[in-house]
Amino acid sequence: MIGLAAGGLATAGTSIAAPAQTAQTGSVSILATHNFGLSSQQAKNVQCFMRGAPASYTGSIDGQLGTNSWKAMQRHLKAYWNYTDSIDGDPGPNTVKALQRMLAFGWNYTDKIDGDPGPNTQAAFKRFANDMSVFYPCS
Repeated sequence: MIGLAAGGLATAGTSIAAPAQTAQTGSVSILATHNFGLSSQQAKNVQCFMRGAPASYTGSIDGQLGTNSWKAMQRHLKAYWNYTDSIDGDPGPNTVKALQRMLAFGWNYTDKIDGDPGPNTQAAFKRFANDMSVFYPCS
């Protein structure tokens, strides 16, 4: 009985912590993180860019691209990269397509604009994040 309970708790903890899911328990909500292959430092670079850019990011620089980070990125993509969907913080296919358009402009993304955050999108996103550490350093 104790083994079953412990196993159930271990499984529940794992599923709640999964990075691509949102779990809600009562009034507590665990938000998804979508770093798309970025290291924590690279994600911080992106957050610093969004704080300095007209994306109006006011969240913490924590290296986790969660809902508030993606809302700021969506505002930036809407202003400059033809993102036409809602500002909801969910980096779905339309957000990724706009991100790919941005990455194709200056970060050597040469694949299709297809909304799939695959390896080529991730590699270009890493180049973008590394460049942002120069132009928008965190203080």
